[in-house]
Amino acid sequence: MTVLDQETAVRTGSEPRSVRSATARRATLTGLGLALTATVVWAGSFVATRALHDSVPPVQAVFWRWVIALLAVAPMTLPQVWRQRAVLRRHLRFLVPASLLGVALYNTLVHQAGLTTTAGSMGMFMAASPTLMALFGRFGRSGERIGARRATGMLIATAGVLTLIGKGDPTALFRLELNAGSLWMLAAMACFAGYSVLVRHKPAEIPGPVFLCVTFLLGTLMLAPAYAVSLAVQGGFTPGTDTVGPLLYVGIFSSAVAFFTWNKAIDLVGAARAGAVYYLQPVCVALFAHLLLGERTGPVQVLCMALILGGVVLAAGVRRRAAG
Repeated sequence: MTVLDQETAVRTGSEPRSVRSATARRATLTGLGLALTATVVWAGSFVATRALHDSVPPVQAVFWRWVIALLAVAPMTLPQVWRQRAVLRRHLRFLVPASLLGVALYNTLVHQAGLTTTAGSMGMFMAASPTLMALFGRFGRSGERIGARRATGMLIATAGVLTLIGKGDPTALFRLELNAGSLWMLAAMACFAGYSVLVRHKPAEIPGPVFLCVTFLLGTLMLAPAYAVSLAVQGGFTPGTDTVGPLLYVGIFSSAVAFFTWNKAIDLVGAARAGAVYYLQPVCVALFAHLLLGERTGPVQVLCMALILGGVVLAAGVRRRAAG
């Protein structure tokens, strides 16, 4: 078969079943790799943002995060955005909720939660995010199937996450004290899960980079009033080496790079399967803490990481015969 014949077969759907199966398998592996990339980058943002809590008010940190992200993607995408302005206007009913949930609300709520709740409590709520993604995807418009294998893998990974955060006690969740920060975190997890499911329904006529640029712009505009209030009430901050570096990381890598790879992963494998990879975030955080901060890793941590890895492999694993 010539190259032209192969291209024609792909366009018409008449390629052999083995070719379709191999193509689907490659797409799944690519999607899982992109989800892992986003998860690792977001895990690194915990280290990068640690220096910002004492020096930059939360709303201001989030606002400048998205300004930097917008500046990073705008030079490459603004010409496309302008050419597709009519298409974008038609899909504002999709773009506005996506911008509100993923850009304006999610990170702002996480920063707000950090003012009144512990990091351990926040981690427990973070562990529930992939479960919400699967549930929203299952009962939403996409109707993504969870299945016994994926559900079992998610339960194993959740047990590993909770045991890791509870320092060997998987029942720590049941003794969690609900306070204002806990409620902020619940709202944040729901926003991220809702955004992830929305991305699954992104109109095909809007390319991924254009979608990022528009949502970053809309989300930044939504944050502008809160930023103005924060400036008036709390005052600004003085840029320095301890603030510019972390802001550049969370703006370029945790926002522009991670959101692009995460959205592409959802496009390829769905929110539920990408969410299963997201369970690896506490493992990545623990590894970063061990390598960068010298924190010790004991037998309990190793066991929990093994549980999480096993659960992720089971929930997001690629079958030998991928669907065509």
